[in-house]
Amino acid sequence: MRSLAQTSERARKDWERARDQKVGAEQRLSALEALETTHKERSQQLIEVREQAARYRHLQDAFGPKGIQAMIIEAALPELETEANRLLSRLSDGRMSVRLETQRELKTGGTRETLDIIISDELGSRPYELYSGGEAFRADLAMRIALSRLLARRAGAALQTLFIDEGFGTQDAHGRENLVEAIHMIKDEFALVLVITHIDELKDQFPVRIQVVKEDGVGSRYFVS
Repeated sequence: MRSLAQTSERARKDWERARDQKVGAEQRLSALEALETTHKERSQQLIEVREQAARYRHLQDAFGPKGIQAMIIEAALPELETEANRLLSRLSDGRMSVRLETQRELKTGGTRETLDIIISDELGSRPYELYSGGEAFRADLAMRIALSRLLARRAGAALQTLFIDEGFGTQDAHGRENLVEAIHMIKDEFALVLVITHIDELKDQFPVRIQVVKEDGVGSRYFVS
């Protein structure tokens, strides 16, 4: 009788352990099923995020320097170059010209995107720094006006006024003569050309002058002559 009771007690304990193991296994299984569901959801989210990231990379490339920007520049450069050379030819008596290049050969092979402005005259092409102040100014002025005209034309607006703020102080007397000559050569293409300078000798080079004078105790006054 005692042996039967002991056997029954062991069986009960074995059953309880089995029950606990079953409950634990069911809980682990439920947790694994939840993890599997979460994994599937995260995997789908990862796929969607990667697809979205790929779209953003395409947009980044499209709107980056090598995308639409490059296409717009490529389309505008021939017009800009033609316009700049038309003006520069007038400013230099046909001596100077500019060339815009968007590809540069690499020493390691291949090319890379760039925007180089090559200036040439009767002696050939050379670095911008080797041109005289007057020559460099003519090239600068031609490019600035050509770019302004291009932007105005594409915006459907009229280009009426040209402002030249200083630019004379670093030039010698001959250089200043060249700058004034360049301005007079293009003045008919604008309704108004406004030159701002502090150099007295340039005042008589233009028909209308607005002189600003600062007086102690009064402030700034202007005179039109």
